Amino acid sequence: MPIPNETSARDRWSRLRLLIIGQLLVAPPPRGELKSRLLDLSRQTWRHPIHGGEIRFGVSTLERWLARARQSPDPATFLATVPRLDAGSVRVISEPLAQAIRTQYADRPKWNIQLHYDNLRLVFGANEFPSYATVLRFFRAQGLWRVRDPRGGPQRTAVPDGTREVRSFEATHVGALFHLDGHQGSLKVLNRQGEWITPIALGVIDDHSRLICHLQWYAHENTECLVHCVSQALQRRGSPRTIYSDNGSAMISGEFTAGLHHLGILALNTRPRSAWMNGKQETLWNRVESRLMAMLDAIPNLTLAQLNEASFAWVEHEYQVSLHRELNGATPMQRFIASPSVLRECPDSETLRRHFRIEVTRKQRQSDGTVSLDGRRFEIPQAFGHLRELTLRYARWDRNQADIVDPRSGVIQATIYPLDKTRHGDGRRRQIIQPTPDTLLKSAQSATTPSDPQAPLMRHLLAQFAATGLPPAYLELDDASPAQETHP
Repeated sequence: MPIPNETSARDRWSRLRLLIIGQLLVAPPPRGELKSRLLDLSRQTWRHPIHGGEIRFGVSTLERWLARARQSPDPATFLATVPRLDAGSVRVISEPLAQAIRTQYADRPKWNIQLHYDNLRLVFGANEFPSYATVLRFFRAQGLWRVRDPRGGPQRTAVPDGTREVRSFEATHVGALFHLDGHQGSLKVLNRQGEWITPIALGVIDDHSRLICHLQWYAHENTECLVHCVSQALQRRGSPRTIYSDNGSAMISGEFTAGLHHLGILALNTRPRSAWMNGKQETLWNRVESRLMAMLDAIPNLTLAQLNEASFAWVEHEYQVSLHRELNGATPMQRFIASPSVLRECPDSETLRRHFRIEVTRKQRQSDGTVSLDGRRFEIPQAFGHLRELTLRYARWDRNQADIVDPRSGVIQATIYPLDKTRHGDGRRRQIIQPTPDTLLKSAQSATTPSDPQAPLMRHLLAQFAATGLPPAYLELDDASPAQETHP
């Protein structure tokens, strides 16, 4: 039974492969133990990402995945399903057949594809003629859509419940696991509109060293603020192997989960109403309230900018350099520098922005070459005008632009922008370059002899009936105008 999922098959396979070998990247086994770990993973049963059945993978397959992930700073891309080298190319459609298809379409653009196929199959012979699916893909790739007559009228956090044991844990390497959480501050701040609001702190800490990668206060706890905070944490400290967070709406949003996947970061979530599972973050918030917020309690008219400035100074000059009782007398900064690390280099800001977006499919409106994203019209380049459906990536908080991507490989093909109606008000229009019945007929007539006005299938049916030697099973009636009857 297929698994209902909005992500593509390419991304689902990539996430499964990253989930299997991710534990080897988070905690690399000691020298000489890698083979035994791979054998253990090969004996485990996994859930197939497409149909949901059970599946296992051999040791050689796991070794190949691990080698690819180690060699690339972006393992999610290298672990994704690679499209076939011949994807998008036509092998069985010969040039004479392609020219015949264009000629027949130019003559009869209102035929459906099945009728085109039956006539072409009769002309070229049924033995070596390609399948219907192949011909259908060629029609779609060439933009040879059926022309229909226009229709009249308008167009339309809790205490453990005791069911499972609770155990403390710690990652073995710096960057193996980052904790992410939000916290509602105890003090109110004054915003630029003169309103008192309760700020929300978003923080990212490293599990092994307890180092605060980034901490910042925001007016809201939404996906845009979360991506803003996490992007700064990754650029300051590097990309981790895993991020652990709760099930907040921003943490499980499409943009955030897609961004972590494209960065090769495994996203793990706590159980619902189980704040104790992210206890390191809760301990941090207790320290923030007892020390940082306590020192700012007496400041009148505290603003969000002042709170962020004080928080940065407190994090860098007190928390990071203070002894931590869980670190055997070391400071978070000392352990972060001295411990073995599995951090990776973080991409630039523009790449991060393009990663944290959702991928959707939209139908192109053929009348003006636009698509709609959250109520806003985007203009599609003329080169993509023949496509009925487009795969787009965009962030719901930033609708200034979107990208057209290849659904098979995930490669960005073009950037689109909102429709500017005032710019089109000058009356200038570019000529549309696409296959039309007239242009195809002219090109076909210049390359071949004029086509027979009678359809090949109809000509074959008439020949079959003539071969029977039987007369027509109807009586003809003279269609001349009858003489007027005379009345006495």
